[in-house]
Amino acid sequence: MLIHLHPVNPQPRLIKTIVECLRNGGVIIYPTDTVYGFGCDIFQPKAIERICRIKAVDPQKAQLSFICNDLSDLSKYTKSITTPDYRILKSHIPGPFTFILPASKEVPRILKSKKDTIGLRVPDHPIASEIIRELGNPILSSSLPGDMIEEYTDPECIHEKFGKLVDIVVDGGVGGFRYSTIVDLTGVEPVILRQGLGDFKD
Repeated sequence: MLIHLHPVNPQPRLIKTIVECLRNGGVIIYPTDTVYGFGCDIFQPKAIERICRIKAVDPQKAQLSFICNDLSDLSKYTKSITTPDYRILKSHIPGPFTFILPASKEVPRILKSKKDTIGLRVPDHPIASEIIRELGNPILSSSLPGDMIEEYTDPECIHEKFGKLVDIVVDGGVGGFRYSTIVDLTGVEPVILRQGLGDFKD
């Protein structure tokens, strides 16, 4: 199913349809402030496994992250945040960054890496924000398979390629072409693991 949403003022009725799908264990493809990606409810293990099957990856080895609504939402899924890390997070979210942090007990076991860490992100995008707000908890997010190609910016092309593998493709207009910047905050100093769209300043 292809659902067209207004990129700035997404229609509440359609947001509810998408959230109902997620609560029922569905998998979606949706836009963020960087690229289109797979999404599902973090508390639906079968949906997580389904995304990993599509991507042919192990859930604990895959680069999966949580899309949170705000800083307080994000803080539930990591252990106590240090003051320097809090300042970094506050100055970079919402935005095109994924932060690697120690996972709290709230993180489902299937999603914890062997290092017991989790990627957390708060995108600056109305559609993603409204989906999470209506759902009431984060969604799991993962990039589309393979290298970034121009087709992945076009929701119609995405629907043609992946529409049979997922329940809903959310059309929020033309997507971005660059991934988020990944910053590891688990050590003494922040480490940029992947330079993407976000310009990180510690």
